[in-house]
Amino acid sequence: MSPRLCLLTVHAHPDDEASKGAATVARYHDEGVHTVLVCCTGGEEGEILNPAMDTPEVRADVAGVRRRELDAAAAIIGYDEVVRLGYRDSGMPGTEANERTDCFARAPLAEAVSRLVAVIRRVRPQVVVTYGDDQQGYPHPDHLRVHEVSLAAFEAAGDPAAYPEAGEPFAPSKLYYVGWSSARVLATHEKFVELGLESPFDDKWLARATANTQAYSTAIDVSQYADVRRDALLAHATQVDPTSPFWFGLPPEVARTVHPVDEYVLARSADGPGRSADGPGRSADGPVRSADGIRSWAGPPGAGDDVAAAAGVSATEDDLFAGVRHHAAR
Repeated sequence: MSPRLCLLTVHAHPDDEASKGAATVARYHDEGVHTVLVCCTGGEEGEILNPAMDTPEVRADVAGVRRRELDAAAAIIGYDEVVRLGYRDSGMPGTEANERTDCFARAPLAEAVSRLVAVIRRVRPQVVVTYGDDQQGYPHPDHLRVHEVSLAAFEAAGDPAAYPEAGEPFAPSKLYYVGWSSARVLATHEKFVELGLESPFDDKWLARATANTQAYSTAIDVSQYADVRRDALLAHATQVDPTSPFWFGLPPEVARTVHPVDEYVLARSADGPGRSADGPGRSADGPVRSADGIRSWAGPPGAGDDVAAAAGVSATEDDLFAGVRHHAAR
């Protein structure tokens, strides 16, 4: 039997899986890809942003509430498995939580890498999605640590000499950084203005978005899954205010038409470097494309490219599994 396709995503806190790439995971899950979420912390330090949930009972059991919210959101998205890496939320620098020895940011690097390597070797994903190296916009200690741990684990998982106690070596084929593009921010702002609504994106947001020139290697058409992020976010009832204009200010029937694309940067690839002088997502031999010509989804070839182009995204891939499907089929 052919090995199954598997997608592993690594996130810092409960709710990150809902705000970053949720629609992509839903789409791959519907296509039969085995989907696994690693959540590195329990989200204990996340604020209670929904006034209706700010009760003594919730505050007394924040960790338990966040666990249940994560399970609910993961089910909405379509994750087949949720793995909790077992660390405590680190909070922000200068806080008491950030000084705790059991927080993720202060965990011994080798220990955290070993835990993630064990997951990779057990579920055997061809594709791993994590956070990028440029996090100037939101340098949360746990997000920075996710990048550091994921990169080290991706490199070590296939090395027989590394972490032998973590299982039989397995080398994933590709590592991606999940994106949050300027095109999304600007398109959403413009839709608020077009409808005569007050935009939650102030001048600071718009200046940052305009200045961001991040290029993306990969654009996934999620136009049929546009409501997944909304529904998954609402499952995080403590951390997401259902009246928030940032997440829910546009009517659902409008929001699902704005920027129906999830973007990624190819950071590592078994077929060649994920980055080169040609820009993110390009190998030394040129744009990364599927060696077998198979695209992610049903529909005419290039359909994903058309959606991406309409959303103002230039990319060289429309499939996270481009170039690895033929290996899995052997």
